[in-house]
Amino acid sequence: MSKINIQPTDILFRPDSRRVLVRPFISSDPVRIDHIIARALALTEAEVKAQLAILRADFCTRHIDLETCWRRHFGMVQSHLGNQSVSFERQLFIGALFSGEYALESAALFNPSIVPHPDQTGLADGALRFILSLRATGEGHVSSIEFRSGVLHADASIKIDEISPLVIAPEVKENPTYRKAIFLHKLKEMGFENRWSQRIMEPLAEDFTHEELEKSMSQATGQRKHREVVRTRECVDWLALSNYEVHFPPSVTLSQRIIFPVSPNESNGIEDVRFVRFTEDDGTTCYYATYTAYNGRAILPQLIETPDFRNFRVRTLNGQAVQNKGMALFPRRINGKFAMISRQNDENLFLMFSDNLHFWNDPQLLAGPRQPWEVVKIGNCGSPIETDAGWLVITHGVGPMRRYCMGAMLLDRDDPSRVLGCLKEPLLESSREAREGYVPNVVYSCGALIHRGQLLLPYALNDTLSTIGIINLAELLETLLHN
Repeated sequence: MSKINIQPTDILFRPDSRRVLVRPFISSDPVRIDHIIARALALTEAEVKAQLAILRADFCTRHIDLETCWRRHFGMVQSHLGNQSVSFERQLFIGALFSGEYALESAALFNPSIVPHPDQTGLADGALRFILSLRATGEGHVSSIEFRSGVLHADASIKIDEISPLVIAPEVKENPTYRKAIFLHKLKEMGFENRWSQRIMEPLAEDFTHEELEKSMSQATGQRKHREVVRTRECVDWLALSNYEVHFPPSVTLSQRIIFPVSPNESNGIEDVRFVRFTEDDGTTCYYATYTAYNGRAILPQLIETPDFRNFRVRTLNGQAVQNKGMALFPRRINGKFAMISRQNDENLFLMFSDNLHFWNDPQLLAGPRQPWEVVKIGNCGSPIETDAGWLVITHGVGPMRRYCMGAMLLDRDDPSRVLGCLKEPLLESSREAREGYVPNVVYSCGALIHRGQLLLPYALNDTLSTIGIINLAELLETLLHN
């Protein structure tokens, strides 16, 4: 069987170490924090102003609203000053002492996902505006989410919008809300359904805020220090911090927006985001994304929700089936239920359904490795894409020498547990001439889209940089249906 023709483009998303984010740089040792603040307090006001002038000249052109970051970071250590008040300039200087630049994509810019842009106004006939998300990795292998936008024209040419050299992290909502039923279910799943969690949760309304949760914890547990109470409070705190909301000001352009790790469970990275535009039965749309939160020891699948790529809600996923990487949501309900492709055992593809977007159980085996190039394991490369012939799933397979290839399968539209066809040969594989990178011998994607009979497939090369290929949809479907 001849291979599917993939039309290359000249688009390359390369890592750029000049794009830097200001992040907190605060020691875990409170004594060291006290020493740094004491030295800052020993300076005269004139010395502080002189140092601020140097800092502004060196760094303000490299960042959006740098002084807001300094003020925020000062607030993180302000308690170490006790009741002592300091000038606004000294606050900025202390904030700068606990700040550092982080080159978000100095190591890699990879694993792209693509969806239609929520704004399709002002385009020529046959054109589509899109948003591309990318996994950016810098020092310490910490991953974050970046965005690009562009237009796919009717003639299949692609224009990428201008990429800003400046970046900024979102503002984190200080007092987010939680849903009690989801919170209780996750506590039970984690083994913390005990008398202390009951005392904490019982007084709370069905929807409650973080402040209300903190107040209830204090009233329920007081100053008790024994192990069960401490561990329960730690679990409740962890769960609250894992569910958060962030937003960007309207003035911040899409390519300037960076979702950097916020919660403890993603402190070492936000990995492999799979965005999908989800359409409800009533025609309303929302964008969801599954991703893997990593804290350096364990992974946790999470869910992002956004209507506009400016305001984001992050929630934990719940249930026995939430165990591994590579969860990808179908773009609509099937027979009234949410549907998800998953990989519980790090080897096979599974299919699962749920009445609730946040709860997943009872996965059923969909497909396992079949071809020599996927003997080790298979997974998905993003959400299934609906076509007249069925659900198109772009897959990845791992074979000898941990070499990654991309494939494809077709599922029945009404019953996606029925596999209608699979590619026998790779759709895409790393070439010998272009195999070197952050992780060699890898091609990978986190989501594609279809427009005017063409499959727009963004993919990463060797976990280092990303590009876009275009595939004739009819050719791909015909090959799948004959396999």
